[in-house]
Amino acid sequence: MSIRLTRRAALISSVAGVAALPTVGWAQAAANDSASLAEQVDAFVKRAMAAFPDQPAVSVALVKGGEALLTRGYGVRAIGGAAVDEHTLFAIASNTKAVTCAALAILIDEGKVKWDEPVRTYLPGFSLSKPELNDMVTVRDLVSHRIGFGLGAGDLLFWPNSDRTRAEIMAAIPHVPIEDSFRTSYHYCNLMFVAAGEVVAAASGVAWEDFVQTRILDRLGMSETLPLMTGADPAKSALPHGRIGPPLRYQGEMQTIGRSIQEVWNWSSAGAAGGFVTTPVDWAKWIAVQLARGALPDGTRLYSEARADEMWRPNIIISNSAGPTETLPGRAIASTYATGWQVQDYRGERMVTHGGGAPGFVSGTVLIPGRDAGFSYFTNAEEGFLTRALRSGITDILMGKTDFDWIADGVRLKAEGDARSIAAAAEIDAKQAAGAAPSLPLAAYAGTWRDPWYGDITIEARDVVLWLKFSRTPALQGPLEPYDGDTLRTRFTDRREEDVLITFRVENGVPVSATMKAVSPDADFSYDYQDLRLTRV
Repeated sequence: MSIRLTRRAALISSVAGVAALPTVGWAQAAANDSASLAEQVDAFVKRAMAAFPDQPAVSVALVKGGEALLTRGYGVRAIGGAAVDEHTLFAIASNTKAVTCAALAILIDEGKVKWDEPVRTYLPGFSLSKPELNDMVTVRDLVSHRIGFGLGAGDLLFWPNSDRTRAEIMAAIPHVPIEDSFRTSYHYCNLMFVAAGEVVAAASGVAWEDFVQTRILDRLGMSETLPLMTGADPAKSALPHGRIGPPLRYQGEMQTIGRSIQEVWNWSSAGAAGGFVTTPVDWAKWIAVQLARGALPDGTRLYSEARADEMWRPNIIISNSAGPTETLPGRAIASTYATGWQVQDYRGERMVTHGGGAPGFVSGTVLIPGRDAGFSYFTNAEEGFLTRALRSGITDILMGKTDFDWIADGVRLKAEGDARSIAAAAEIDAKQAAGAAPSLPLAAYAGTWRDPWYGDITIEARDVVLWLKFSRTPALQGPLEPYDGDTLRTRFTDRREEDVLITFRVENGVPVSATMKAVSPDADFSYDYQDLRLTRV
């Protein structure tokens, strides 16, 4: 744990001379305020942990005025295991996206990249399933979620852990369907951040992870951070936790779901979209340089202030509303996506934020520029209502708001959500029990089924059962069983993964094509089964 006063306050309090008396009084007030903020956040996190007793660990970094006021770990690396501290590694997933955008900003300052230059300037082979967009998509489009891909499109190329290389992912992009119009709507898309990482590599001449290591992490002194999770030492890492049923994923008892970060989260090929592992001590340095608009403590700059302005400038509207209500005091009038950051209003002030979700980990970063303050929270479980409470509750502490209990609200919403999920699971089971028999013998559905962007999925007839296997995703395999008519369902042997419904189209007594969707309504959007269009080979 680390709690300390700001260097700025310490310097001011040492000033001598006639003017020292009022200045010292101000400095003492600032020091007291910093200590009070750290104590309030510390107490809030402890209260949140008590309200969500299944949560193994939370780590927090709090920064104000360029200094880390609080860096601390709470709880344990794994159930029944050693305690976390401020040096424990957590997977932070999509918080990585802002680092990728900072890498692009550095290259823009050097004249090697332009935000609004076509991607093909740097990646001549870049193409999409809508060829008319090939020469139109810019670098800014890649990192703004506005090209028109559906939510999570293409994520099955690397989620769950896949054996694909970056080159193979890039080769699949031309076949991933685009469901919406160009630059009209927001749809979160990891796939285009993989492409953005390749722009970094092409413009710099080194791999994305080498660029961010030498040009960002080394300059900031972030010696505990790794751009790719494959190097994370399990002895220094929080281990992933989740609920894998029954009845469905995200229900049941909390348990450890991996012996290491990389066992459940190996995004080496998609590192630019979500590869980072870090600690509160290190991430506080990242928050500080963000709040300083790219300025470093030694007087140099990571990137120019102009680039800082661009990264916080909205590029697409995520959502809009009438604003806060009594039960939703933090609801934004306008939520937007900028360049690797979400930018919105929160209780009348600007909030710059991003979250990250990986199997067994949820995290977030929040900046309140008007108060020169920001914080992060890292967790090693998939409890979204806890992280919601941390995000809004700590923000309210920074703003001096005391009118809403985010922890109690999160506990209430979790109970309501659990009840809905259990009811949905019962409905799914009931539908299967009452479902019609398949129109064909099960062996008729066996064969190799191919999707243009994912590749092959095989179905084998094994005695009296069918066995489905995704060719590039080792965890996605298991028996198929009748569900309703020509719709079958999986029971993947790895219960950490989301089961799938596969519906066959039969012509003249022969299955000729198939579509898929997740069984559970709570499935993570990165299981984008719905984007697969399978035809029999």
